[in-house]
Amino acid sequence: MLKHAGRALAAFTLLFVSFVAAGGVMAAVGHKAPRGTFVDIGEGRKLRLVCEGEATRPDRPTVWLEAGAFGFAADWGATQDALAAAGWRACAYDRAGMGYSPKGPKPRDGLAIVSDFEKLVAASGETGPYILVGHSMAGLRLREYAGRNPDKVAGLVLVDAATPEAAKIRRAKGFIKSFVFISRAAALGASTGLYKPLVYTRLGDKIGLPPDAKAEKRWGFANGRHNRTSAQEVTLWAEASDQAAAQPPFKPEWPVAVVTAGARVGERAQWKDMQAAPARASQHGYVDHVAGATHTRLLGGEFADHIVRAVEFVAKARGTVPQALVDVTQ
Repeated sequence: MLKHAGRALAAFTLLFVSFVAAGGVMAAVGHKAPRGTFVDIGEGRKLRLVCEGEATRPDRPTVWLEAGAFGFAADWGATQDALAAAGWRACAYDRAGMGYSPKGPKPRDGLAIVSDFEKLVAASGETGPYILVGHSMAGLRLREYAGRNPDKVAGLVLVDAATPEAAKIRRAKGFIKSFVFISRAAALGASTGLYKPLVYTRLGDKIGLPPDAKAEKRWGFANGRHNRTSAQEVTLWAEASDQAAAQPPFKPEWPVAVVTAGARVGERAQWKDMQAAPARASQHGYVDHVAGATHTRLLGGEFADHIVRAVEFVAKARGTVPQALVDVTQ
């Protein structure tokens, strides 16, 4: 029995090593240098920055894009293409330890992330105020940044985003707890090479990205450091929510657009209403519940126009008289 068990263990080990080795070869083939530049934010640290497009009118602010959990600049590839085609300049970046950016000091809570973002914005040379766009967990980052830097905010677009208040809901607490467990498992899987053979499956790009961004997203999907840092961020979700909630709500005069994935039906209605609350509190609010979109594919080429329209609403609403909530949901 021990002899058979030994053979089985040896066979499993060989299969495992072959699986990981094959994944390493697949992941390495055709991998290009990352897009963008590395910006010095001080103290010997750099963050990767990807800016695309040029504003076709002087009244169009630069759009800053903040990715959600496990996300980095690659996540915004399709959105940046759509914004550039519509005459906007948009910048996305990799947080410290995420994507291609070197790791930063711990803890990777909301305060650390927003502090890094402030330094990046200052060093980027981009002129403010800005339109801030955040996906998913980035809703927390936008609240904190806006509270700390109100003079740099032209308006906001929340893309299927979490709010600080949502973390207090019982169901949300359960989701966060489960997500922490899943995130840690993902970090372990990526760190042991288990994800490398999967980079060319649908798991490598759930968004639907253009080629260069897709290659980067696949690389990040299988990268151990990226996944470990992501898990650290998710583990501190509750703390980041408290940090964001300590900041004042968005100013009523700021245009706020909310774009969510999926229709407002059934059990989703309460969550959708919480997501839309910042738009309803604004004197220039905009809501678009995008039927057919998922949380990730909302950033892809199929639905990027919804984000572009939200950005355009925010830009046009700046400085105008207050108006009733605009709901463009179809």
